Amino acid sequence: MKKHPFQLRRRDALRYFSLPAVTAVSSACGLSATAALAQTQTSRPPRIVSVSGATTEIVYALGAEKQLVGTDTTSLYPAAALQTAKVGYMRALSAEGLLSLKPDAVIGTTEAGPSVVMDQIRTAGVKVELVNADHSWGEVQRKVAAVGRATARTAEAAALQARLDAQWAEVLASVARETGRKPKAIFILAHTASPQVAGDKTAAHAMLAYAGLDNALAGQGNPASFSGYRAMTAEALVVAAPDVIVTTTQGLEASGGIEKFWSRAGLELTPAYKRRSLVALDALYLIGFGPRLPQAVSELHQQALKSVVRSAA
Repeated sequence: MKKHPFQLRRRDALRYFSLPAVTAVSSACGLSATAALAQTQTSRPPRIVSVSGATTEIVYALGAEKQLVGTDTTSLYPAAALQTAKVGYMRALSAEGLLSLKPDAVIGTTEAGPSVVMDQIRTAGVKVELVNADHSWGEVQRKVAAVGRATARTAEAAALQARLDAQWAEVLASVARETGRKPKAIFILAHTASPQVAGDKTAAHAMLAYAGLDNALAGQGNPASFSGYRAMTAEALVVAAPDVIVTTTQGLEASGGIEKFWSRAGLELTPAYKRRSLVALDALYLIGFGPRLPQAVSELHQQALKSVVRSAA
């Protein structure tokens, strides 16, 4: 039995609306056949899964949140991101969970993984944009550009980057105007029962430097210097002798509050303990290297200096 034209199957319809057909229609509209065909294929905004709290923030900053079909568990800001479908922690993703959301692109940093999962996603035909995380302002710029490309909002991304660059220059100039000895600081990551401290080549180390603080656990010739994160020990704290402790609000909560935090072994031997010099900021805000980085550096700088000056008075 001959099929009615309206009963064409999908693959028959694709043949029916083939390049010759598009060519005929496009000629009346002043479009090339290739451009017209591309236009029909890109009429829907790209569907995005973000596996980094920072790139999720940028999606919202660009006004592309309606394209966001999923995020990882580090995507906690803005509050609306909490309502998105979650695909797990960025370092422990699964291809099945990501692909079930039918994304056109997955965006994040090179910290996302495992690598085999990212390869599976690419093999499935999904675009993957992973920005190198080197804890620099360039990292933020690359994130903005990557999100702009993935969401097809390159003009909006360029405008956002211009505003952020101006903010960054202003913050760096403000920190540079501060004279005198840099306060010695250590960053404590206390989200679990076994707290760690940050050495060189970490986001926390970079933040301390940007804020005009001297990481007491890093630097050439420093006997307490190391790279990455290590378990916090009383011996290391004594050698470091920090003027101020920097941590996250999540770390304070996990510790059971400020007093419980200060009761951790070794802290009582530091100058910071005697002065109760402590700065606690939200983890994503402080070490996420997202679009709020200029504000985070400024706030860390101001709070740390106030803490040291107040305690010395």
